[in-house]
Amino acid sequence: MIVCSSLLIGCTLLGIRFSFGVFFKSLEAEFELSRAATSSVFSAYMIFAAIFTIASGWALDRWRPRLIVLLMGLITGFSLVVVSQTGTLWQLFLSYSLLLAIGTGGTYIVLMSATSRWFDKKRGLALGIAGSGGPLGTIVIAPVSAYLISNLGWRMSYLVMGLVAWFVVVSLSMLLRRDPREIGLLPDGVKPSSDRTDVTNRHQNAHLSGFSLAQAFRTKNFWLLSAIWLFLALTMTLILTHLVPYITDMGISTERAATVLSMAGGFNILSRPLTGWITDKVGRKVLGITWALIQAGTLLWLIWVGELWMFYLFAIVYGLSWGGLGIVSTALIVDNFGVRNIGVIMGGLDIAFAIGAAIGPALGGFVYDTTGSYSVAFAIGAIAVLIEALLIGLTRREGNV
Repeated sequence: MIVCSSLLIGCTLLGIRFSFGVFFKSLEAEFELSRAATSSVFSAYMIFAAIFTIASGWALDRWRPRLIVLLMGLITGFSLVVVSQTGTLWQLFLSYSLLLAIGTGGTYIVLMSATSRWFDKKRGLALGIAGSGGPLGTIVIAPVSAYLISNLGWRMSYLVMGLVAWFVVVSLSMLLRRDPREIGLLPDGVKPSSDRTDVTNRHQNAHLSGFSLAQAFRTKNFWLLSAIWLFLALTMTLILTHLVPYITDMGISTERAATVLSMAGGFNILSRPLTGWITDKVGRKVLGITWALIQAGTLLWLIWVGELWMFYLFAIVYGLSWGGLGIVSTALIVDNFGVRNIGVIMGGLDIAFAIGAAIGPALGGFVYDTTGSYSVAFAIGAIAVLIEALLIGLTRREGNV
């Protein structure tokens, strides 16, 4: 129930976030903006999102996730309804960059933190499935958004998405629970019993162990993981924001460009549970480094792409590496710092994620406006992923988790 609810909530909220690239040219034309200025709307959103992610992580360690997600759903729907009525750039910054950040900023952290508390032995697989909400949302919402824009315009499309957010997120928030103890269980569905004392004690200790944010802040791993999240976000948002404009610049329709983005999301979904299952058995680091090297290759490949089939090939390989790196980066946090204060620790790390997520779209827009091409931006993204591979290799598991 927890995994499936998190999957569908993430699909809705993160799908809305990742659909910005589909609306990119509509907003650019409506407000007569440069690509750097249009990208800044999403960059500002990511900065605000980091602030509210920290608040969400802190709140999750103290209150029930159903209340937090309920509020997120209500605010998300309201923000999109307001976006559909904007008439000036400053109103777009207020309604999208600020209000939508309040509603969706903490999505990944809240859902992954809540799911982590329910699993120990099978945590990688559980995170892999629950964390597939974002790419599933890309598959569903990106092409639906393109269809709605073509038939109803971008304003009505945002209005429809706001109504969907209200219905889906508010309904599913009622199914969430803080942790297994709320219903008399232990992580992985283990039932406390006298004949399983060793298992019971192990799970209870696992639940109670972990670093505080202050303790985590003093470790080398915290800073390594911060840098990993920064580079992960930089590359991801660079692609999500500029891939559709890059494809349409070559004369390919918006619908087909959105399909490429959806394909990447589909293979992201395939990669996440598979990567999680493998890392539960063989460890996180080797697979994480492998995915990083593969992703760097896909970004370099993107520089030379010129035909639709080449974009489809990119989508397949990039989607696999995107999902694999995302799960490894999340699982390493829980492995190193435990689950006791995982919400606020993930919120702290999300500052680095937000910085990277703000840089990525702005970098792509600046490079394009300056050079008339995305080649330099994609090359920088490849370098960032190679650095990420090195940082994953430098992490060492903390001894008291």
